[in-house]
Amino acid sequence: MDSVDLEVLRSAVAWQAAGHRATLATVVRTWGSAPRPIGAMLAIRGDGQVVGSVSGGCVEDDLIDRVKNAAIASDKPAEAVYGVTKEQADRYGLPCGGTLELVLEPVTGNSRLAELLETVERHELVARKLDMASGTVTLEAGKSVDELSYDGKVLTSIHGPRWRLVMVGAGQLSRYLAQMAQALDYHVTVIDPREEYANGWDVPGTTLTREMPDDVVIAMNPDAHTAVVALTHDPKLDDLALIEALKSPCFYVGALGSQRNNDSRRKRLAEFDLSPAEIDRLHGPVGLKLGSRTPPEIALSIVAEMTAVRRGVEIPVLVPPPKTGITAGCAVPQA
Repeated sequence: MDSVDLEVLRSAVAWQAAGHRATLATVVRTWGSAPRPIGAMLAIRGDGQVVGSVSGGCVEDDLIDRVKNAAIASDKPAEAVYGVTKEQADRYGLPCGGTLELVLEPVTGNSRLAELLETVERHELVARKLDMASGTVTLEAGKSVDELSYDGKVLTSIHGPRWRLVMVGAGQLSRYLAQMAQALDYHVTVIDPREEYANGWDVPGTTLTREMPDDVVIAMNPDAHTAVVALTHDPKLDDLALIEALKSPCFYVGALGSQRNNDSRRKRLAEFDLSPAEIDRLHGPVGLKLGSRTPPEIALSIVAEMTAVRRGVEIPVLVPPPKTGITAGCAVPQA
């Protein structure tokens, strides 16, 4: 499952190659309760077809109309601002006085989007610099700490997976988690030395390694843009990765299993050179308590918790419903 940014880039490249006029819009600044974050992109074809979003639907119709009529960014990059006045905010449905500033650019052979796309598809991070006056584009290697910047003259946008997810285990749950994480712009690495699981792994765009989990985590040098999730139920594999991850700056470390199993896991981890504070960083049982039962539901709960931690959101304690039994076709609470 590709990220939204990849879909936008692929569409813009395909439209330009097919001879269509196309425009790329990027959110460069927001004020107030803007509906889409800085860096969000939208590709608009000359006939009005669109891929992506810059406002969740609030201003897209106006942008489409202006692009179809060649009223903006027809031959060189241009700025567009929405929501400065109350009338504009009401007209475009921007919440709570939210304001968007966009850069729009015509997609041409000089935009270097095909080259950018090829690099991003290799899971490399790229800084793309657009000169507003000339429309000239330069590409250079990016860093995970880089952020979009715009000074009115040059737009520097960052493309590629700035976030990494390392999973221990190549089972069924890992497949769903990998696909969901890819849609959220994570580069996914799967660790599983077990032949019976590794041989069946075939999720496109991910990296599979059969080395021992602790060696892989150490070699990857986890940073604050890295999440590590252990999913095998085998302490000989899971604990090795968790020990190294908990000592690192990883923003998220989780482990599958029941509360009882994770209590036992914490006791085992305490026997190694981990401090109580490091062990407290473990999210186990992993994921938000959504009542998840199936592998896709569990994967959803994990990416939801990862997203909340990544965004700095305080996660409320969710109380699961009481267990029920089935009697004569009715659900009854179990004692």
